[in-house]
Amino acid sequence: MSSSIARNIVELRQLLATKFPGVRMSADPRESISKRWVTGIERIDYFLEGGLPKGAITEVVSSGIASGASTFLASLVERARKNGEWLALVDATDSFDPGNLDNDALSRLLWVRCTNPKDAVKATDMLLHDGTLSLIVLDLLFSPAKEIRRIPSSTWFRLQRILDNATTALVVLAAEHMISNVAARLILEKRFSLESLDHSRERLVAQVAPTALAPVDQRIVKIA
Repeated sequence: MSSSIARNIVELRQLLATKFPGVRMSADPRESISKRWVTGIERIDYFLEGGLPKGAITEVVSSGIASGASTFLASLVERARKNGEWLALVDATDSFDPGNLDNDALSRLLWVRCTNPKDAVKATDMLLHDGTLSLIVLDLLFSPAKEIRRIPSSTWFRLQRILDNATTALVVLAAEHMISNVAARLILEKRFSLESLDHSRERLVAQVAPTALAPVDQRIVKIA
């Protein structure tokens, strides 16, 4: 680990200790009692054999607006709060809207605001090296395609090597498939309309249901 990464990790720990006093965070993998991070979305957890795989990458491909990506992310944030766990959102385009969640749900969220995919990937790398977070979401959904394609494939293999010795689940949210070494891939397809604005979050989450499953070696869940 380079000295710059080490310094950043120390600064991150100090920030978390100041922002969330009295909360103990441990990187000891022996404290994990499950190999899955439960999303709380019943059908997804069922098909992924219990939830998002820890120590691995899950790619979430969203086909565009009204596909349920924001509902999926909000569900993860709320679940982290219910579990008393930490979730880090690395926002590559500073596009996350926290106004859709209450303060209790946001109390377990570390929001890392970036302006481009390159910095977002660096921030994700730093957080993974720290190893204290239960779930990290790297949101590349609204990043320009030309910037996304500049991310070398070796980046994902490097991140996976860090995950091999961790109990963190890493979710990468993107507009198109780009990662070959994922443990699971969720595909979100357009299904919501203007009428959905009047629905409760519980009802919207209930509509997030898998319609297809790929072979066991690469679980792909389509949400249509």
